Amino acid sequence: MTDAAELPQAGPAPPLLVVLSGPSASGKGTLIAELRRLERPWHFAVTATTRPMRPGEVDGKDYIFMDTTDFLRARERDELLESAQVYDRWYGVPRWQVRDPLIAGKDVILEIDVQGAATIRAIAPKALSIFVMPASMDELRQRLARRGTEDENEMKRRLQEASAELARIDEFDYRVVNRNGDPDSAVREIDAIIAAEKCRVNPRLVQML
Repeated sequence: MTDAAELPQAGPAPPLLVVLSGPSASGKGTLIAELRRLERPWHFAVTATTRPMRPGEVDGKDYIFMDTTDFLRARERDELLESAQVYDRWYGVPRWQVRDPLIAGKDVILEIDVQGAATIRAIAPKALSIFVMPASMDELRQRLARRGTEDENEMKRRLQEASAELARIDEFDYRVVNRNGDPDSAVREIDAIIAAEKCRVNPRLVQML
């Protein structure tokens, strides 16, 4: 029987950087809202964007809404961890939204598009990446239609882009299917993935390159 004095030290697990990604309208925003309701000790990084605010969104919570001039200035000053132009709008992650909570020992959850997720993995190879996907392309089409923010040409473009993004699923550590009408199942899976990762014998040590 092992002496208690020989047991390894059970200190706190190091903080995780959780990258939650997937095609547009896969339901990432809905899952983030439900994950917040769990009241776990997580920091939800807020992405900056130049796109218009949608009904019900809150500046500084859903996104940091910026005009194009201010966004590009922040980009030039290297204040963004990553940035990209998507569908004619700029998106970017302020460095402090990820750096400061990680330094404080808090897990960080970052919702980002597939292109941005690739950039974050290059900067932080030990980040935990989760791909959120619809149950079918038909479900994705229904969500875009319900959102009512895209015309027919824009919807066609987004569906083509989603098909290309779904082909990149192998770049991620986990995949979670977000089925229409059942976000709770996807939320439980994400919560379980994070809990399991915190129990790793060889933990992820997130370092920003």
